[in-house]
Amino acid sequence: MLIEETFYDVKTSYNTTMRLFVYHPKILNYPKVKFPGVVVYSEIYQVTGPVSRFAKDIAGQGFIVVAPSIYHNFESYEPLAYDDEGTDKGNLYKIEKELKSYDEDNSLAIDYLLSLPTCNGKIGATGMCLGGHLAFRASLDPRIKAAVCFFATDIHSHALGKGKNDDSLLRSSEIKGEIILIFGCKDNHVPLEGRDLIRSTLRKNNVEMTFIEINDAQHAFVRDELSKGRYDPATTKSCMEWLLELFNRKLKLDYGDHDGKPVTIENIC
Repeated sequence: MLIEETFYDVKTSYNTTMRLFVYHPKILNYPKVKFPGVVVYSEIYQVTGPVSRFAKDIAGQGFIVVAPSIYHNFESYEPLAYDDEGTDKGNLYKIEKELKSYDEDNSLAIDYLLSLPTCNGKIGATGMCLGGHLAFRASLDPRIKAAVCFFATDIHSHALGKGKNDDSLLRSSEIKGEIILIFGCKDNHVPLEGRDLIRSTLRKNNVEMTFIEINDAQHAFVRDELSKGRYDPATTKSCMEWLLELFNRKLKLDYGDHDGKPVTIENIC
């Protein structure tokens, strides 16, 4: 599917300008076709080449994708470099930005998607690393119907935002959409104990969830540039199939109202 790349600048309550990078699918001769929307959250380096390509891959499957420049509180929209300086800046900004500002970013991105006449009104979220946590947190907004979180950091340690004391996991019972969380078993940013805590908490809170732990995969295995030897294209392809299955099922179909009937699973082989 063809896509068009543009951007939209939105003013925030912090007197800053957040740039939304927009990747819009199009079908020739059908200007009124409607697509679901997806917010793609970046890692700590803002919207880099790998994040943009990730967003375009999703857009090419028939989703209007916006990728916010999350560090508008401190920088312009340009990506940070994948080097020591860029890493230090990204990690500092991550815990200097107020949690309310992250939430406002999400709300503004969703508002923009819903304002488009080509959006069908259904919104999903995804992201990697910090962006995985932001996609998880985006799910607290009832307008998010589905989310896929790649190696989401700091959920288990409650360390997102200024004060390093976020309530994302504590509020997980508020998630009404369906969510997929994907981790590598060798991710040293989210150890086994942290993954167990996330999974058990979501199970306890009856969140509709698929929890995937990939043997031998490390942190940042999706990043196809400067991943420090961790990029795994085969695993990434498999994960994208999970993402597209969920987004196609939850964002493109019209379910109507729930019938209110319980589902009984027969115990058969």
